Amino acid sequence: MATAAATSASEAEAEPQAGPTAEGEEDEAKAARTRRKVLSRAVAAATYKAVGPGWDQREEGVSESDGDEEYAMASSAESSPGEYEWEYDEEEEKNQLEIERLEEQLSINVYDYNCHVDLIRLLRLEGELTKVRMARQKMSEIFPLTEELWLEWLHDEISMALDGLDREHVYDLFEKAVKDYICPNIWLEYGQYSVGGIGQKGGLEKVRAVFERALSSVGLHMTKGLAVWEAYREFESAIAEAARLEKVHSLFRRQLAIPLFDMEATFAEYEEWSEDPIPESVIQNYNKALQQLEKYKPYEEALLQAEAPRLAEYQAYIDFEMKIGDPARVQLIFERALVENCLVPDLWIRYSQYLDRQLKVKDLVLSVHNRAIRNCPWTVALWSRYLLAMERHGIDHQVISETFEKALSAGFIQATDYVEIWQAYLDYLRRRVDFKQDSSKELEELRSAFARALEYLKQEVEERFSESGDPSCMIMQNWARIEARLCNNMQKARELWDSIMTKGNAKYASMWLEYYSLERAHGDTQHCRKALHRAVQCTSDYPEHVCEVLLTMERTEGTLEDWDIAVQKTETRLARVNEQRIKAAEKEAVLAQQEEEKVEQRKRARAEKKALRKKKKPRGADKCKAEEDDEKEWGDDEEEQPCKRRKLEDSARPAGGVQDREAETGLLGKSVPVDMDPRSKQKERAAALKRDVPKVPHDSSKDSVTVFVSNLPYSMGEPDVQLRPLFEACGEVAEIRPIFSNRGDFRGYCYVEFKEEKSALQALELDRKNVEGRPMFVSPCVDKSKNPDFKVFRYSTALEKHKLFVSGLPFSCTKEELEEICKAHGTVKDIRLVTNRAGKPKGLAYVEYENESQASQAVLKMDGMTIKENVIKVAISNPPQRKVPEKPETRKAPGGMVPRQMYGARGKGRTQLSLLPRALQRPGAPAPQAENGPASRPASEVATEAPKMSNADFAKLLLRK
Repeated sequence: MATAAATSASEAEAEPQAGPTAEGEEDEAKAARTRRKVLSRAVAAATYKAVGPGWDQREEGVSESDGDEEYAMASSAESSPGEYEWEYDEEEEKNQLEIERLEEQLSINVYDYNCHVDLIRLLRLEGELTKVRMARQKMSEIFPLTEELWLEWLHDEISMALDGLDREHVYDLFEKAVKDYICPNIWLEYGQYSVGGIGQKGGLEKVRAVFERALSSVGLHMTKGLAVWEAYREFESAIAEAARLEKVHSLFRRQLAIPLFDMEATFAEYEEWSEDPIPESVIQNYNKALQQLEKYKPYEEALLQAEAPRLAEYQAYIDFEMKIGDPARVQLIFERALVENCLVPDLWIRYSQYLDRQLKVKDLVLSVHNRAIRNCPWTVALWSRYLLAMERHGIDHQVISETFEKALSAGFIQATDYVEIWQAYLDYLRRRVDFKQDSSKELEELRSAFARALEYLKQEVEERFSESGDPSCMIMQNWARIEARLCNNMQKARELWDSIMTKGNAKYASMWLEYYSLERAHGDTQHCRKALHRAVQCTSDYPEHVCEVLLTMERTEGTLEDWDIAVQKTETRLARVNEQRIKAAEKEAVLAQQEEEKVEQRKRARAEKKALRKKKKPRGADKCKAEEDDEKEWGDDEEEQPCKRRKLEDSARPAGGVQDREAETGLLGKSVPVDMDPRSKQKERAAALKRDVPKVPHDSSKDSVTVFVSNLPYSMGEPDVQLRPLFEACGEVAEIRPIFSNRGDFRGYCYVEFKEEKSALQALELDRKNVEGRPMFVSPCVDKSKNPDFKVFRYSTALEKHKLFVSGLPFSCTKEELEEICKAHGTVKDIRLVTNRAGKPKGLAYVEYENESQASQAVLKMDGMTIKENVIKVAISNPPQRKVPEKPETRKAPGGMVPRQMYGARGKGRTQLSLLPRALQRPGAPAPQAENGPASRPASEVATEAPKMSNADFAKLLLRK
């Protein structure tokens, strides 16, 4: 019967998988079927062995030797120490050194999970039974253990158990094991091991209690619960007498009322086993369970078909169970999901929230909270919820305090996490205080906890994260409110607010108004007036609001003298603020104007240089402009440039003097044939040069997996070979496409195409990486013709009061040297040395401080400082706004027509041929040279260069000859 049930159960597990069963799935199903058969038979065999031949053994073919062999088969892989023996002493010495290293590592960081696992493995190999037991115990106190680790530990302890005390120790281990995760295999091992003690006092009750707990824990598991039911029935069948057959009937009926896979085989087995007809009520429950099974099958099939960790499938299953609302099944599906997703904090939070609001069972709720912080100790929300749950269920204050101390050593990843856990603990301590008493032990503990929290955040958190995590001083604010409202101690509250203001909060109007509200509710008018007067002088963000509040108070409560003082102070302050704002606006306008002038100067200089180059060019040089200035990006021009063809012809001609010219024209000036390459050969030679230029096609549909790399050294011989190792660290590279000019020279940029989009995103982090002495630029590959609004990263040009701009630095000054100077005036968050495209320093730097007050102090103390014989200038960072380049279409004439004087009739540039006779051309005066190029000439001088002449004027000039 057990064999048939096991076989049908395994077939039920494989049934939801659509399509033909794969060979690996058949092996897995066969292994599960064999394992369940072995465990069931082992339970029956162990029962027979423990109680002796006096019991009625109903299962045929079960003998003591069979049970021993099958139990050995079930646990041989975990309990065989011989396979880990080492052959050489050198290997043992190596293991000992590794054990010492792991122990030292754990003494430094006890939360290193992998170190625990490796240490246990090596100690087990070396046969250090005492040490491996201690190592396992230490790990289990910090982390929950997986099913594999627990089974290995349990098999080792079972093999060493000799007497009753050892058996009790194994029982304790089983109790710990079943609390970490829901593991049907561990429950089966627990039940099988408890059968071995059936001959002791209360042994039978112990076995039944274990199996009943196993059914309550995993009996509803639709795919793995069947094995537990079968093992329990096998045990009862092995010891059943005529009077106790009702126990087996009860197990069959209970199982058939639960939706499980392979229910039909269980029902058939019950019909075969039972001598009496099955009651109608059992059949009705069985049919009802079959209907429920059809509802659950889609979710179970989704789990069977998906790959671990199956979080999305479990989430959908959880939503379905919560709609039905069966607490036992909701708890089970949460536990099943956590076996594979134990490191997902949101899943633990949802599970604990459900238990807190729905079940509210103390032991269950606290157990889940405790397991949550052991699995995800870095999540502050789990610790805060655990503290609330312990307080909600009346846990002793000492235990809650110890839990809070553990939370502080959990290793949170943000400074704000420590502020949050401190606030949760301080709220708990505040709720313990009876404020009707003037003084109590709880109140003193609360005050000392507030003081300790401030000290802890200052010393521990700021040192580790370089920030307090509480810039608004919320903990101090809460302390001040408690002192003022609950303890009637305004003196202490004022001292706390003074500390809050000195920590950089005096410039915020909201902080002063919060203090004013506290004084208004629990203080007196004099202190309210004093606070508002200070606020008027210190507030920099919204001084008008503070001034309005002061005038409103004096209008309703103050004397005439108070009113006059308030009006005078507010008018003076607002006038000064307006003056500062006007100066700042003027300064910004001047800087913007200077930047515009610089841009215009650069434009004029470029235009003058361009005009000068045009004058110096020979005839026809404009035909080579495409080669010099506007090479195509891909290097695949449609036809050879005329200038290149002319260069080829010139290179083919022999260099010579008069003899060459005579040979070319003949003695009488007549043309003679010259030995030249035919035109076809010239075309072939040009085509050969063109073929040498690599064509680099680009597919814009692959922009998401491609990055554009620029500012590379032009001297790189094989860019694709040299860059590939650098980008393969980000992911698999599909292709690297360097760009070459028509002459075959590397142009300093390329395209890198990856297999996956995430690799391209990761490659963007290589931006500004130094490659052969130059910073390499890495940016997203975007077609700007299709995305004109796309903008790459640019540094902020807004006013940044916490950041300094340093100029005049020596080029040899390093980032570390500058940081050493700047950190004397505050906490430095970042330093950026400005370099050119070649990576050379420009003597400029940006220094970012933690807050504005530190930056202001640094400006006062560092401006004018001498560094390596260079006097530096320091100011608050306020870069000028970048001027948006003027679009070409905005330069068109009204109506959208292109001015005729700028372009010729065909839309090309105006002809460079002069129609004025050479005899009439006068050499112009040399153009005056400017500092950075030819200076622009006066308009009057330009106008007189080529005076307009009529036909009559031309005739007079010719007649003068």
